[in-house]
Amino acid sequence: MSDIASLTQLGAEARPAGRPEDAVLETVPFGHGDGPPTLVRLTAPEFTSLCPVTGQPDFAHLVVDYVPDRRLVESKSFKLFLVSYRNHGAFHEDCTVSIAKRLVVAMEPRWLRIGAYWYPRGGIPIDVFWQTGTTPDGLFIPDQGVPPYRGRG
Repeated sequence: MSDIASLTQLGAEARPAGRPEDAVLETVPFGHGDGPPTLVRLTAPEFTSLCPVTGQPDFAHLVVDYVPDRRLVESKSFKLFLVSYRNHGAFHEDCTVSIAKRLVVAMEPRWLRIGAYWYPRGGIPIDVFWQTGTTPDGLFIPDQGVPPYRGRG
């Protein structure tokens, strides 16, 4: 999207897409991409998708950190994008990486990483991490704040 006036979801009635592939990730301008790196953090502590084999729900706490260049992801479209995974069957690793890659395509950030802290299935929590490259020099990155599994909450 080229500017704020072209947003279709913010300030309007919008429903999540039935599939992540159909979800629209909208962006807004960021006017500070030429300065020192700015970290933007998106946290989704109640992300859900489906196991592709059993159809049972899977739950994760997602933390997305990114350094914008010229675009920010618009938060309502991001929320609707994540909700589109509720009926999507995929393994934890595939869900995590597909979310990150869609954000990269939409925003073209200077850097992005995702931490996906999945709640246990069969007694094994699966944590998935992915990033676009080396961390920008001088970037302050706080801890993602998700404890190792012990009744993660």
